[in-house]
Amino acid sequence: MNASDYHGTPSTAAVGGHPIHPMLVVFPIAFLAGALATDLAFWGTGDNFWARASVSLLAAGVIMGVLAAVAALIGFIAITRVRSLAAGWVHFLGNAAAILIALGILLYRTESDPSAAVVPFGIILSAVVVALFLVTGWLGGELVFRHRIGIIDNKGGG
Repeated sequence: MNASDYHGTPSTAAVGGHPIHPMLVVFPIAFLAGALATDLAFWGTGDNFWARASVSLLAAGVIMGVLAAVAALIGFIAITRVRSLAAGWVHFLGNAAAILIALGILLYRTESDPSAAVVPFGIILSAVVVALFLVTGWLGGELVFRHRIGIIDNKGGG
């Protein structure tokens, strides 16, 4: 690392200096992890309520994931340093894969009986999405805390 690696690189998609991506990314993570939880609840109980709840959570997760992705894409395109890091590419592509898998699950469940699409492939694919988020979330932390992407350096000294 050279000295410039320790300086922050402010986000290009921000409101009042606050990056938008971290404000939005918690929603698709929560919704899509919730979809896995409701899939498991359906598997355990057989109650169709949980299968219907999974569809709603998948829809909310995909919508919020797309919004978070737009904010992230702005920074990914504008900040050359992010594209120079393997962590940036894996974070970007892994999150895109997670949202696309979730979209596929959602489309399949809305075209068929939601409860018929849960076991076993719905659970497996929901678990894959959550596993991808664990990896990409870790890498997002690496980008922020190790590489200082989205960090505003305090030039005022206090």
